[in-house]
Amino acid sequence: MSLIERLEKYCLTPAMAGFEEEMIKKLKADLKDHVDEIRVDVLGNVIATIKGTSPEGSDLMIFAHTDSLGMIVKGVEENGFIRIERVGGVPERILAASNVILQPSPGKVINGVIGFVSHHLTPPEDKYIVKPIGECYVDIGATSAKEVHDAGVKIGTPILYRPSFEKLVNNRVAATSLDDRGGCAVLVELAQHFGKNRPKATLHLVGTVQEEFNLRGAMVAAQQIHPTAAISIDLVAASDTPDIDGGNAVKVGAGPVVGTYTFHGRGTLNGLIPHPRLLSLVEESAKSQKVDLQRHATIGLLTDASYVQLVGEGVACVDVAWPTRYTHSGVEVCSLDDLEQLKKLLIGVVEKFSPEEDFARG
Repeated sequence: MSLIERLEKYCLTPAMAGFEEEMIKKLKADLKDHVDEIRVDVLGNVIATIKGTSPEGSDLMIFAHTDSLGMIVKGVEENGFIRIERVGGVPERILAASNVILQPSPGKVINGVIGFVSHHLTPPEDKYIVKPIGECYVDIGATSAKEVHDAGVKIGTPILYRPSFEKLVNNRVAATSLDDRGGCAVLVELAQHFGKNRPKATLHLVGTVQEEFNLRGAMVAAQQIHPTAAISIDLVAASDTPDIDGGNAVKVGAGPVVGTYTFHGRGTLNGLIPHPRLLSLVEESAKSQKVDLQRHATIGLLTDASYVQLVGEGVACVDVAWPTRYTHSGVEVCSLDDLEQLKKLLIGVVEKFSPEEDFARG
């Protein structure tokens, strides 16, 4: 299966944070024939291990999250309309009239739409107002609370953007949940490569859960693995569109990206300043693999690595990414060329990663 075929399969798989079962099964099935060990922990992290030719010493964890953001049912009105709450950083300004699906159980899907006041009936003073999530509702066509209940929908049912995957020109795609199904697809590519070309250091490839719900899964996986170093694969928001030109200088189609600084800026106040030696390894790999490497320093985003770095006595961490437009919407856009180059970059990093490296500072 090609990278684009696997990416499409993953993007069309509904798996909201806390409800990742279908992605867990697919990722495990795609990894298992290429690794020495594979298991799923209590939270749902898929942990696959390829033993190194020099198994003693430092080992490396590379991870991507299997979940997506979404919404959840918080109430059903007597007339059949469904009230919702956000799970993760869903932008309220794009919700009105969005196509969504509800997932009462794994494999079962109910179509719906987020309602909005028809344009013809909207007072002029309301035409440019964004409704907060508390005023939004989902319409599945039901006319009563009983019909909603009979369809299997209840408080706690997950709601997601309706999955889609469309090819664009210049080897680009517009798809749902590229965040972080692109990373999951790259994990499998790495497993296929190193299953045949065993690395020196032991390699752990991990599909984590609940990243969109405040970065829950990766830390638990790292607590079990005790890696010396860890690399997060996730997208980074590109700023190459007319409305945000120059924001962080990241461009789609210009190659993979290494994070030099992230800071959420609110809430957890977490972020990552990468370990200097691990950052150097990424840069050395880009040079030897002839990969054009972009760099970013961005406030307002963070990844699982923010917490993985704090596990045990500390873990050397770095973020690598591919540029993506329209993040956290239902139509994220990226270049498949960037994903292919990201795979090439990471192969180089793993090949350069020495079991003797201890990443001690000072």
